[in-house]
Amino acid sequence: MEGAIVVEELCEDSRTAGDPGAPDVGGLRRAVDRLRRQLAVLPGELPDRAVADEELAALAAMTVRGRPEAARLRRSLLLLTGAVGSVSALSPALSEVRARIEGFG
Repeated sequence: MEGAIVVEELCEDSRTAGDPGAPDVGGLRRAVDRLRRQLAVLPGELPDRAVADEELAALAAMTVRGRPEAARLRRSLLLLTGAVGSVSALSPALSEVRARIEGFG
């Protein structure tokens, strides 16, 4: 039955249950996952990679627990931007994370 749980989770609405105007938590989760994947395969040394990894892990955890707190999301975005904002290869994925966070107010 473990596979049935996975299917059920994939079929859930990505918005907060019961609130049609709620921000897209699933979209934020996907954007964070995309940025994590792109950061993981980025060649070379990035001085603030550890900071970026920690904030991406924190963002991912927040999306699992339900609707994240807007102030905490903005703090994570600020730290991420400082850590990887100058890396042009990550710019589209970081922009997507920023756009998703803006949806939370």
